[in-house]
Amino acid sequence: MPRIPVHTTDSAPEASRDALKQLEAKYGKVLNIHGEMAHSPTVLHSYVALQDVIREHTLLDARTREAIALAVGNQDECTYCQSAHTGGGKKAGLSDDEMIAIRRGEADFDPALDALLNLAREYTAKVGNTSDAAWQAALDAGWSEEQLTELSAHVTLNLLTNYFNHHVHTELDVPQAPEI
Repeated sequence: MPRIPVHTTDSAPEASRDALKQLEAKYGKVLNIHGEMAHSPTVLHSYVALQDVIREHTLLDARTREAIALAVGNQDECTYCQSAHTGGGKKAGLSDDEMIAIRRGEADFDPALDALLNLAREYTAKVGNTSDAAWQAALDAGWSEEQLTELSAHVTLNLLTNYFNHHVHTELDVPQAPEI
Protein backbone atom coordinates (compact mmCIF):
# COMPACT_ATOMS: atom_id res chain seq x y z
CA MET A 1 0.00 0.00 0.00
CA PRO A 2 1.37 3.43 -0.93
CA ARG A 3 2.55 5.64 1.91
CA ILE A 4 1.33 8.83 0.25
CA PRO A 5 -1.54 9.62 -2.11
CA VAL A 6 -0.99 10.31 -5.79
CA HIS A 7 -1.44 14.00 -6.53
CA THR A 8 -3.31 15.24 -9.57
CA THR A 9 -2.32 18.42 -11.35
CA ASP A 10 -5.06 20.15 -9.35
CA SER A 11 -4.15 18.77 -5.92
CA ALA A 12 -0.34 19.03 -6.22
CA PRO A 13 1.52 21.81 -4.44
CA GLU A 14 1.65 24.90 -6.63
CA ALA A 15 5.41 24.56 -7.16
CA SER A 16 4.92 21.06 -8.62
CA ARG A 17 1.96 21.73 -10.90
CA ASP A 18 3.70 22.88 -14.08
CA ALA A 19 6.19 20.01 -14.02
CA LEU A 20 3.42 17.53 -13.28
CA LYS A 21 1.35 18.92 -16.17
CA GLN A 22 4.33 18.47 -18.52
CA LEU A 23 4.79 14.86 -17.40
CA GLU A 24 1.06 14.24 -17.78
CA ALA A 25 1.21 15.55 -21.36
CA LYS A 26 4.25 13.40 -22.12
CA TYR A 27 2.82 10.14 -20.72
CA GLY A 28 -0.89 10.73 -21.35
CA LYS A 29 -1.73 10.64 -17.64
CA VAL A 30 -0.25 11.39 -14.25
CA LEU A 31 1.73 8.27 -13.48
CA ASN A 32 1.66 7.23 -9.84
CA ILE A 33 5.39 7.85 -9.44
CA HIS A 34 5.03 11.42 -10.74
CA GLY A 35 1.93 12.14 -8.67
CA GLU A 36 3.78 10.95 -5.59
CA MET A 37 6.97 12.87 -6.44
CA ALA A 38 4.79 15.98 -6.69
CA HIS A 39 4.47 16.01 -2.88
CA SER A 40 7.97 17.49 -2.91
CA PRO A 41 8.76 20.04 -5.60
CA THR A 42 12.42 19.33 -4.86
CA VAL A 43 12.03 15.67 -5.79
CA LEU A 44 9.86 16.25 -8.84
CA HIS A 45 12.02 19.05 -10.24
CA SER A 46 15.23 17.11 -9.59
CA TYR A 47 13.82 14.17 -11.52
CA VAL A 48 12.67 16.36 -14.42
CA ALA A 49 15.94 18.31 -14.51
CA LEU A 50 18.04 15.16 -14.68
CA GLN A 51 15.82 13.78 -17.46
CA ASP A 52 16.12 17.07 -19.36
CA VAL A 53 19.91 17.20 -19.07
CA ILE A 54 20.22 13.61 -20.23
CA ARG A 55 17.86 14.21 -23.17
CA GLU A 56 19.81 17.31 -24.23
CA HIS A 57 23.36 15.98 -23.87
CA THR A 58 23.27 12.17 -24.03
CA LEU A 59 25.58 10.16 -26.22
CA LEU A 60 23.48 7.03 -25.65
CA ASP A 61 20.49 6.12 -27.80
CA ALA A 62 17.04 5.36 -26.38
CA ARG A 63 17.54 1.59 -26.71
CA THR A 64 20.71 1.73 -24.60
CA ARG A 65 19.14 4.05 -22.03
CA GLU A 66 16.13 1.74 -21.60
CA ALA A 67 18.45 -1.26 -21.31
CA ILE A 68 20.37 0.52 -18.53
CA ALA A 69 17.09 1.29 -16.74
CA LEU A 70 16.00 -2.35 -16.98
CA ALA A 71 19.35 -3.62 -15.69
CA VAL A 72 19.43 -1.17 -12.78
CA GLY A 73 15.75 -1.74 -11.96
CA ASN A 74 16.32 -5.47 -11.81
CA GLN A 75 19.47 -5.07 -9.70
CA ASP A 76 17.49 -2.90 -7.26
CA GLU A 77 14.41 -5.14 -7.44
CA CYS A 78 12.16 -2.25 -8.45
CA THR A 79 9.03 -3.78 -9.97
CA TYR A 80 7.64 -0.37 -10.94
CA CYS A 81 10.74 0.66 -12.89
CA GLN A 82 11.17 -2.70 -14.57
CA SER A 83 7.54 -2.49 -15.66
CA ALA A 84 7.68 1.12 -16.83
CA HIS A 85 10.92 0.56 -18.72
CA THR A 86 9.58 -2.58 -20.34
CA GLY A 87 7.10 -0.27 -22.06
CA GLY A 88 9.86 2.20 -22.84
CA GLY A 89 12.10 -0.58 -24.09
CA LYS A 90 9.45 -1.72 -26.57
CA LYS A 91 9.18 1.84 -27.90
CA ALA A 92 12.98 1.99 -28.20
CA GLY A 93 13.15 -1.22 -30.24
CA LEU A 94 13.95 -3.90 -27.66
CA SER A 95 12.09 -7.18 -28.01
CA ASP A 96 10.41 -8.93 -25.09
CA ASP A 97 13.10 -11.64 -25.16
CA GLU A 98 15.88 -9.04 -25.17
CA MET A 99 14.36 -7.20 -22.20
CA ILE A 100 14.02 -10.41 -20.22
CA ALA A 101 17.63 -11.29 -21.05
CA ILE A 102 18.77 -7.82 -19.93
CA ARG A 103 16.92 -8.18 -16.64
CA ARG A 104 18.50 -11.61 -16.14
CA GLY A 105 21.96 -10.18 -16.79
CA GLU A 106 22.31 -12.15 -20.03
CA ALA A 107 22.42 -9.59 -22.85
CA ASP A 108 24.74 -11.75 -24.95
CA PHE A 109 22.61 -10.94 -28.02
CA ASP A 110 24.63 -7.67 -28.10
CA PRO A 111 28.15 -8.06 -26.62
CA ALA A 112 28.85 -4.31 -26.53
CA LEU A 113 25.59 -3.59 -24.72
CA ASP A 114 26.24 -6.51 -22.39
CA ALA A 115 29.60 -5.03 -21.36
CA LEU A 116 27.99 -1.66 -20.62
CA LEU A 117 25.15 -3.26 -18.66
CA ASN A 118 27.59 -5.33 -16.62
CA LEU A 119 29.29 -2.07 -15.66
CA ALA A 120 25.90 -0.51 -14.81
CA ARG A 121 24.95 -3.49 -12.63
CA GLU A 122 28.28 -3.39 -10.84
CA TYR A 123 27.93 0.37 -10.36
CA THR A 124 24.54 -0.23 -8.78
CA ALA A 125 25.42 -3.27 -6.66
CA LYS A 126 28.73 -1.87 -5.40
CA VAL A 127 27.58 1.70 -4.72
CA GLY A 128 29.60 3.13 -7.59
CA ASN A 129 32.74 1.09 -6.87
CA THR A 130 33.21 -0.48 -10.29
CA SER A 131 36.15 -2.72 -11.03
CA ASP A 132 38.94 -1.96 -13.47
CA ALA A 133 38.03 -5.20 -15.27
CA ALA A 134 34.40 -4.14 -15.88
CA TRP A 135 35.51 -0.66 -16.98
CA GLN A 136 38.10 -2.08 -19.36
CA ALA A 137 35.65 -4.65 -20.75
CA ALA A 138 33.28 -1.81 -21.64
CA LEU A 139 36.10 0.15 -23.30
CA ASP A 140 37.18 -2.96 -25.19
CA ALA A 141 33.57 -3.42 -26.35
CA GLY A 142 33.72 -0.01 -28.03
CA TRP A 143 32.27 2.38 -25.45
CA SER A 144 34.14 5.68 -25.03
CA GLU A 145 35.40 7.13 -21.77
CA GLU A 146 32.80 9.89 -22.19
CA GLN A 147 30.00 7.34 -22.54
CA LEU A 148 31.24 5.38 -19.52
CA THR A 149 31.37 8.59 -17.52
CA GLU A 150 27.85 9.49 -18.71
CA LEU A 151 26.67 6.09 -17.45
CA SER A 152 26.78 7.54 -13.94
CA ALA A 153 23.98 10.02 -14.80
CA HIS A 154 21.78 7.25 -16.20
CA VAL A 155 22.33 5.01 -13.20
CA THR A 156 21.73 7.94 -10.85
CA LEU A 157 18.40 8.79 -12.51
CA ASN A 158 17.33 5.17 -12.17
CA LEU A 159 18.50 4.93 -8.58
CA LEU A 160 16.45 8.04 -7.80
CA THR A 161 13.30 6.47 -9.18
CA ASN A 162 13.98 2.98 -7.82
CA TYR A 163 14.70 4.21 -4.32
CA PHE A 164 11.78 6.62 -4.42
CA ASN A 165 9.39 3.81 -5.38
CA HIS A 166 10.71 1.63 -2.57
CA HIS A 167 10.51 4.54 -0.12
CA VAL A 168 6.87 5.48 -0.79
CA HIS A 169 5.60 2.06 -1.98
CA THR A 170 4.42 3.25 -5.39
CA GLU A 171 1.55 1.15 -6.74
CA LEU A 172 1.92 -0.21 -10.24
CA ASP A 173 -0.22 1.70 -12.78
CA VAL A 174 1.52 0.44 -15.93
CA PRO A 175 1.48 -3.11 -17.32
CA GLN A 176 3.61 -5.38 -15.17
CA ALA A 177 6.89 -6.61 -16.65
CA PRO A 178 6.97 -10.33 -17.46
CA GLU A 179 8.33 -12.58 -14.75
CA ILE A 180 11.91 -13.72 -15.20
